[in-house]
Amino acid sequence: MTAAHRTQVVSPPAAAAVAGPAGAGENSVAGTWARFLEALHAEWTKLRTVQSTLWLLLTTVVLTIATGAISSSIIQCPGSCSDDPAQASLSGVLVSQAAIAVLAVLLITGEYSSGMIRISLTAVPRRTTMLVAKATVLAAVVLATAAVAVLGSVLASEPLLAGNGFTAKHGFLPFTLGHGPILRAAGGSVLYLALIALLSLGIAAAVRDSGAAVTVVLGLLYVVPILGKVVLSRQWGIRFARYAPANAGLNIQVTRDLRSLPIGPWEGLGVLGLWAAAALLIGWVLLRWRDA
Repeated sequence: MTAAHRTQVVSPPAAAAVAGPAGAGENSVAGTWARFLEALHAEWTKLRTVQSTLWLLLTTVVLTIATGAISSSIIQCPGSCSDDPAQASLSGVLVSQAAIAVLAVLLITGEYSSGMIRISLTAVPRRTTMLVAKATVLAAVVLATAAVAVLGSVLASEPLLAGNGFTAKHGFLPFTLGHGPILRAAGGSVLYLALIALLSLGIAAAVRDSGAAVTVVLGLLYVVPILGKVVLSRQWGIRFARYAPANAGLNIQVTRDLRSLPIGPWEGLGVLGLWAAAALLIGWVLLRWRDA
């Protein structure tokens, strides 16, 4: 037999050794993805089976629409033509964010108070996977709920604003989602509520107590902005409005006189995103280092 006709025979162990690293990598990725999907399913099951979830989501929708409709029915042009109709229509977001914050806090602190966190960590030993799964499920649910709430608010406010003089006669474009600034304000408000949820989840993961976490989040969203206006000087007040999470984030709703804003609409939403990322990072670090 010549060398050209020789057939090289590779033994099964040798073949496995050659293919091993690639196969092991594929199996590892597939296994990680499968475990993450299981964690997602578990978190979704826990969230939808808690009775308070439905009530808090319904509260979010009702408060957003009702507050926006009331605000839109109050302002009139002429008389208050300097008002921003988009901010009036979406003013309910400022109120309903409290319900979203409570929902996010209870998603993790409820397990600590009931002792379920030990069962969760037994089922999903990797705490990073558990936190990412919670954040993913929470963000998806809040985005869907916020979209319904914001759309309802815009639709409810449109005839009220038109009836109160916010029409082309007074220099206003139609208040519809077909108008770019209105679409940005509405879509940004949906993202705003999702970021508030993630900010609250991160704080709750760090604090682990429902009452303390809710106090910290609501204080950050409502009390701190008031103190910033009352206590700080004008110069520091502008800086504060530029970097405080709620102040900066809600600039996404502004559609008039943008040059007077301390920070642009999308930049302000980005600041809130950084707050949410920082809170989740701190919560993740403490979740990994502390015992359940």
